[in-house]
Amino acid sequence: MPKILLTAAGSYGDVAPYTGVGARLRAAGHDVTLATHDAYEPLVRAAGLEFRRLPADPRGRRPADGTAAPEGAPPGRRALMRRAAAFVEELGGGMADAADDGTELLLLSATTAPLGHHLAEAHGIPSLGLFLVPQAPTGDFAPVVSGGRSLGRRGNRALGRLSLRVIDRLYAGATRTLRARLGLPPATPATVRRRAEAAGWPVLHGFSETLLPRPADWRAGLDVVGNWWPWHAPDAQLPPAVRDFLAAGPPPVFIGFGSMAGGEGERLGELAVRALRRAGVRGILQSGWAGLSAAHAPGADDVLTVGEVPHALLFPHTAAVVHHCGAGTTAAGLRAGVPTVPVPVTADQPFWAARLAASGVATAPLPFAHLTGETGVARLAHALTQATTGPERHTRARAAAARLATEDGTGAVAETVDRLMSS
Repeated sequence: MPKILLTAAGSYGDVAPYTGVGARLRAAGHDVTLATHDAYEPLVRAAGLEFRRLPADPRGRRPADGTAAPEGAPPGRRALMRRAAAFVEELGGGMADAADDGTELLLLSATTAPLGHHLAEAHGIPSLGLFLVPQAPTGDFAPVVSGGRSLGRRGNRALGRLSLRVIDRLYAGATRTLRARLGLPPATPATVRRRAEAAGWPVLHGFSETLLPRPADWRAGLDVVGNWWPWHAPDAQLPPAVRDFLAAGPPPVFIGFGSMAGGEGERLGELAVRALRRAGVRGILQSGWAGLSAAHAPGADDVLTVGEVPHALLFPHTAAVVHHCGAGTTAAGLRAGVPTVPVPVTADQPFWAARLAASGVATAPLPFAHLTGETGVARLAHALTQATTGPERHTRARAAAARLATEDGTGAVAETVDRLMSS
């Protein structure tokens, strides 16, 4: 069987979609290994994929692809850049360890692609980009890390080129180290990136044009194929406690912040419970990295706290979803056909929050920084009321879900892989 190495790094949302990709490729007859962090080994193996370790703790240092900032880093751009560069340096060594002489194709996430290009060159094998967020400059929108505010077509393209140069700078040290280890001649990240662009290096983007149409000014080889969903067992069910809670009353509102807001679980849990009660709706809080919980809210029988639960199973049973608008959670909300209350924290999240609101399936974004005190309770409660009462958002959300149901993102990956392997 053809041997494929798929690499992904970062938080759960940065990694989990690739388990669905890997499972689809395995079903098509490929031998697939997913290289990622130790924390996701159970998820990778459950999907039937071989696991190889990439170093670095995703809770301590986040990806440097522009989609996330290192968690817990001191304020200031230089400090963030140093932390991100250290993450990438460590990641580069792990990438070299993960690739072996039997690898016939590299599949690279946005975080791992600037390192994977060197592995492909050293081993003389093809590679394919599998990105969850758009990176190529375009006049249609500003880079995702800019917060979703357009600067006009010329300004958007200029800022897009600048963002690539920032990424090149982050990978400079790791590139020198990795190329020396692989016995390759020196080359800067910018040089390697431009070579790939000039050669028409193919990149598939795992999001839906329902939310973000493919820019008309992108070069050939940059395609939007639809979402890649995290793998879960075909017979998977919600935990009994969740099923019982859903059956005990009207559809609840989901509230979760994924890998964001570390250490703020008690404060956020209390605020969320108060907002839910003010809006007159039940709720399910997902603990996530924040440790979100209703345990400190007295008499919170109308609120359930859960751990890791597949969004694909839970979201369709909710009245609305409140989340940070990471790319994966954004897509899961659309797929479920329920309205969203966007609470973006950082990086690409304001971009996706703005896209949801513009599509009419979400309330106006409520920045995470506004979730403080009595004002934060009032703002969240108001957004919950808007999301759960008016029919227009529900209608548009259901229409979006119907469009997503016609897409086959992992099938598009499988077809592209077959073409690359046969060429």
